[in-house]
Amino acid sequence: MRLQVIGDPVLHSKSPILHGAMLRELGLDIPYDAHVVRRGELPEYLTWARDNGVTGFNATMPHKEDLIPLLDRIDPAARTIGAVNTVCLRDGDWVGFNTDGAGAVAALRDGLGLDPSGLTVTLLGAGGAAKAVALALAEAGAERVFVCNRTLSRAEELCAHDPAGRLSPSGFDPDTLSRCAARSRLLVNCTNLGMAGCPGQFEEFSFLDALPPDAGVFDLIYHPAETELLTQARRRGLNTLNGLPMLVNQAVLALEHFLNRPLNRPAMAEAATAALNQM
Repeated sequence: MRLQVIGDPVLHSKSPILHGAMLRELGLDIPYDAHVVRRGELPEYLTWARDNGVTGFNATMPHKEDLIPLLDRIDPAARTIGAVNTVCLRDGDWVGFNTDGAGAVAALRDGLGLDPSGLTVTLLGAGGAAKAVALALAEAGAERVFVCNRTLSRAEELCAHDPAGRLSPSGFDPDTLSRCAARSRLLVNCTNLGMAGCPGQFEEFSFLDALPPDAGVFDLIYHPAETELLTQARRRGLNTLNGLPMLVNQAVLALEHFLNRPLNRPAMAEAATAALNQM
């Protein structure tokens, strides 16, 4: 048995540290490492993984959506999201799951003390992670989620997956972001703007001024630990959270899929967090 995380970039990933700590806590000697897989290389990787004893892997950008047509089976929730971040070899089949949404909701509750129920949220981005988080927020009772994206049609496609109509497609220009933020208690960045190793940064941060003073800003990025978005939010006195708590929580859920059995989630999260704090 061998586990991996794939992506590009991925060598900065803390997933090997998290999963290594949890596996040690369980007394299991199972290797977990990072493996660079570039866009377009997924078919070759799946063959290589099967031939080299990989029984499960996590996937990060840019593969979460591209994996869908290549897998043998997809968990219904992951199919609705249209993206996977956890893939397991079960009875010879590659099976895809998505733990991002549940991991994000748990992080919000633990890290910012925010329960999604009744919240209005401004969410930035419309990719695989954004879809998972937006749908999880809606399922957890968010009153309204403004899905803001430069390509409005992608935001519209994402919002169409919520029949209850709690997701609202919106633009990404400063005025629109400010209007949405003014109505929101939480802002979530699901784009790669500000991520180390990726081009692109927010052109300006005036939309943060529109948030109420008790609002939270949650950036799914964890490398760097404090993005410019979080720096700007902290300077404005807003509550901030980076992507590490989400990474920990989704990793616990992913390990349950890899091992195909329930785990003591609080104990696993504690072991993973302790390993991060020792870095």
